[in-house]
Amino acid sequence: MDITGILLIIATTLFFPGIIIRIKSILSGRKGPGIFQPLKDIWRLFRKGAVYSETSSLIFQIAPAIYFSSVLAAISFIPFGDSPGLISFKWDFVCFAYVLALGKFFMIISSLDTGSSFEGMGASREALYSMLVEPAFFILMGSFALLTGYESFFEIFRSLHFGSYVSYAVGVLAAFVIVIIAMTENSRMPVDDPKTHLELTMVHEVMILDNSGFDLGLILYAANLKFAMYGALIANFFLTPGKEWFYSIPIFIGVQILFAMTVGIIESFMARFRMNHNPQFIFAVTSISLLIFLGVLFVTGKFIAA
Repeated sequence: MDITGILLIIATTLFFPGIIIRIKSILSGRKGPGIFQPLKDIWRLFRKGAVYSETSSLIFQIAPAIYFSSVLAAISFIPFGDSPGLISFKWDFVCFAYVLALGKFFMIISSLDTGSSFEGMGASREALYSMLVEPAFFILMGSFALLTGYESFFEIFRSLHFGSYVSYAVGVLAAFVIVIIAMTENSRMPVDDPKTHLELTMVHEVMILDNSGFDLGLILYAANLKFAMYGALIANFFLTPGKEWFYSIPIFIGVQILFAMTVGIIESFMARFRMNHNPQFIFAVTSISLLIFLGVLFVTGKFIAA
């Protein structure tokens, strides 16, 4: 085990949000900010103090730190090439999902702790979308566990090889599913618009209206880490064990850049869905995961026609 994967994910956060903004600026014909502007904004928040409402409790004060810590802990499960994550064991992807859920839970109850009806509304939507997207992740990882015969992130990615048209289709669909999961978990388009200022249509942004200063910086940086974390999962589909680091690192960074560009393109050409369409969209992602599961059954020869 080493920390190469963790360091690369942290390094990715230096440019990932900036690339998204630059792509959106270019496609809309605007000059836009520099690639490192989002990081500068977070650094500015880190140097400010947090303001707490008299109606909030200790939960509101500790939730941002727990949320940030949960994302860091989840990153420690992600392998890199021949190296397992700092935490690796059978069915570790189940623990990975629920470590992230722990941080999300504290963010939800912290928004309820403010006593704001708007933040409670956003918390309800956030909880719903996270619950709906969870089956897609577990079906996806369960499918690859069935395909490889292993039950941990490291062993699954180390044993994953594409050798037929069906398996290539499964790999492409899996990458697409992870992209949509990342967009949903980070409350991005088309599920949510991070730039909206209308409380009735906001999801994640309305949850953090009362957060400020250092706490808000932790929340924003944790979102960048989550994007890079999901990008690392996609990169592991293409990292072939046995390759030297000077092959693996460029592949990893290239996949992250392509992922960021994809997010920027999606947010440039897609409008946000109406609230009642979001569950249908997320269920469609679960349906794609079921297609991957069927594809794995065909590849492994375990699909038996009636």
